[in-house]
Amino acid sequence: MRIDVVSIFPEYLAPLELSLIGKARQDGLLDLRVHDLRDFTTDKHRSVDDTPYGGGAGMVMKPEPWAQALAAVAGAGQAEAGAETAGRMAARPVLIVPSPAGERFSQALAYELAEEDQLVFACGRYEGIDERVTEWAEEHFTVRPMSLGDYVLNGGEVAVLAMVEAIGRLLPGVVGNPDSLVEESHSDGLLEYPVYTKPSSWRGREVPAVLLSGNHGKIAQWRRHEQYRRTAKRRPDLLETFDAGKLPRADRTAFGDLGYDVVDGHLRARRQAGTNHDAGTDPDAGTDPSA
Repeated sequence: MRIDVVSIFPEYLAPLELSLIGKARQDGLLDLRVHDLRDFTTDKHRSVDDTPYGGGAGMVMKPEPWAQALAAVAGAGQAEAGAETAGRMAARPVLIVPSPAGERFSQALAYELAEEDQLVFACGRYEGIDERVTEWAEEHFTVRPMSLGDYVLNGGEVAVLAMVEAIGRLLPGVVGNPDSLVEESHSDGLLEYPVYTKPSSWRGREVPAVLLSGNHGKIAQWRRHEQYRRTAKRRPDLLETFDAGKLPRADRTAFGDLGYDVVDGHLRARRQAGTNHDAGTDPDAGTDPSA
């Protein structure tokens, strides 16, 4: 995979030289390049912004430097690709524009984007990028404005760091043990179960006995039920789309203990009469050792 990032602060992306992503770059698993938007300006001040039409606070990023930069990285990606890869890349690179007005980035999107041959990230600043850049880019890219969440950052670089790591670690060979990707939070629509290491007793707190039992079936069931409990407590919204149609009886019972019924293959939260608490509130919230 090739990833290009365009920013007016290329040094902001230096962490991508570290850890697993940095090693993937060194090993040739990921071709990641960072470009300075100011290199595509034509005036002596290398200016990339101007005042907004219609008035208002702040500055808007000018369209021409962005068009020049995006055309250059798209063309370079095509020119440097091998014959087989170039044929696939003819389907257009994907342009990701971090924006609070974009679709919500998720683990499912990370898996989807990890299948692409070239991703280009456009890091906006100030009040954003002139809207005409997006309109122009749609003629040359598959444009995907994306948001990390319902909040505002000073620029797109922080979001790009998160998205590149989430996507890059899914590429074959980047993570040493691929099984670890299967058991993570959100890989199956739920949060990950709590984890423990040595010593088994620490400051009066014990590792759950089932994890020391050697009974792999019981351990697997305990971990699933802990996923259910943790998700119901911290992210009950995830359970709204969870497919519960094929759950075994023990798992249905576990959800029942958390205040959920399985109805037509989906989980339905029960309301407890005489209380203001929704189902999914964990009655033993204080016992979660990782809380």
